[in-house]
Amino acid sequence: MDITGRKLFVKALQEEGVDTIFGYPGGTVTDLFDELYKQDSIDVVLPRHEQGLIHAAEGYAKSTGKVGVCLVTSGPGATNIITGLADAHYDSIPLVCFTGQVPLSLIGNDAFQEVDIVGMTRSVTKYGVTVRRREDLGRIIKMAFYIASTGKPGPVLIDIPKDIQTAAGPAEYPSNIQIRGYKPNESVHIGQLKKAYKLLRTAKKPLILAGGGINIAHANDKLLALAEKMQIPVVTTIMGKGAIPTSHPLYVGNSGMHGKYAANMAVSKCDVLFSIGTRFNDRITGDLNEFAPKAKIVHIDVDTASISRNVVVDVPVVSDANLALEKLLEWAESKDTEQWQKEIAEWDKKNPLEMRRDCGMTPQMVFEHVNRTFREAVYVTDVGQHQMWATQYLELDSWHQLITSGGLGTMGFGFPAAIGAKIGNRDKEVVCFTGDGGFQMNIQEMATAVVQEAPVIICLFNNYYLGMVRQMQQLFYGKRYEATCLRRRRICPANCKGPNASCPPYTPDFIALAKSYGAHGIRVEKEEDIQAALDEARTYTDAPTIIEFMISTDEIVLPMVKSGNPMSEMILK
Repeated sequence: MDITGRKLFVKALQEEGVDTIFGYPGGTVTDLFDELYKQDSIDVVLPRHEQGLIHAAEGYAKSTGKVGVCLVTSGPGATNIITGLADAHYDSIPLVCFTGQVPLSLIGNDAFQEVDIVGMTRSVTKYGVTVRRREDLGRIIKMAFYIASTGKPGPVLIDIPKDIQTAAGPAEYPSNIQIRGYKPNESVHIGQLKKAYKLLRTAKKPLILAGGGINIAHANDKLLALAEKMQIPVVTTIMGKGAIPTSHPLYVGNSGMHGKYAANMAVSKCDVLFSIGTRFNDRITGDLNEFAPKAKIVHIDVDTASISRNVVVDVPVVSDANLALEKLLEWAESKDTEQWQKEIAEWDKKNPLEMRRDCGMTPQMVFEHVNRTFREAVYVTDVGQHQMWATQYLELDSWHQLITSGGLGTMGFGFPAAIGAKIGNRDKEVVCFTGDGGFQMNIQEMATAVVQEAPVIICLFNNYYLGMVRQMQQLFYGKRYEATCLRRRRICPANCKGPNASCPPYTPDFIALAKSYGAHGIRVEKEEDIQAALDEARTYTDAPTIIEFMISTDEIVLPMVKSGNPMSEMILK
């Protein structure tokens, strides 16, 4: 018996095991929402803006390992999710996003709220298509979930015209799918892997560079086993942090633009760089001519296109991280790297990762209290200075997960992503680290958190500025703080060089704002009050809590490598 497209849409979601959909209604998707109303197996979450919606779906997907599902209307509803699609594309987050579309007969006529969303997003989706025949709807939805979640995960966009939703067609939803031309790699080239292992075995200064692919593949235990068996030190990218426990003696730290001194020096001096699950973007490599200059480079990645795209490597291996590490563990033998580990330890001793403790409350102090407080938690960051401090000072292990926007660096990501993570993990504490600038980009999602009874703890670092840009202005632009002071008003002098006694008050009052939404707010100005604030926030289980940490405007993220410079040339003080 035939059924309508709207009924098949809901049936498909149920068959895929979808339990949560993040949706915002509008004219071209009202039929789909009406059908969702008639069932109770899928929870429909209504955020307050489509960008917040898709970031919430990202947080849900990253924290649960499931595919995040979005539903928005045509026109501005669709265009508002483009930033999230790009974010998910660069960070390999599996999403299936459904957009409404005007009826087929109106496509191309500049109809009300008509946009070519498939064309607009072609470069930031794994697959995108407008459904033009009702009989293809089930197959296309099946393809979407398969493509989003296999190989290198990523976002898929399905555009469904309004008349396809109401048209009758086959009720069957396929149980499996074969896609010509799309064959995710499910093997590893043994010959290439043996070459990689030979380099590791004979290296005197081997180093593992672990990227976000390790966390995506859940290959953490295998990586740790390999590192321990062969006694190889490990550095991570920002997205790879947590690949092995940060307290492990073989873990050196993050490498890259704001990486640890010892980690960047280890990359510069190693003789074999065994990289796995990383794209080698510019924030990791700096000057490509000076990246790992003494090393033979092995690159393992599930995405063929990522290998040798930025850094030409000596041994390329196309493979899922789990498969490659599993095979390497069969061959791995213990080796003596004691002298190499001592050399790295000396670099760490020479320039440890440490902020001054004689100038009041610092971000490091906040993170130290967080590390002691949360035994099991999902940490989510926005983008900016606080993000870098989080990747420097947070302690991660199998009980703690870090979610952040790495490839696109999307301000406004953190808070809605934290809400999505909490919706997907009701039994875990979720802590969001954000700045006063980024938080205001999607601050309207406070309403979503309240109505969803999602008690996210928001650690808001307020320094009155767009801190990361201000830091560059301080170091490289003669302290010309143009368009970064968030207290600036029309009455302020044109050439302000920083805070002074005549500065106007900050807008908004975050504590009052939290209370206006029905949430909780706490302001912290001294180190001795940090723990009490965290403890109080944990008692509020009915709504989110903002803890506003008032930090110095002058705090900057160090070490820092100026863009384009070699990673060995770090600004340390």
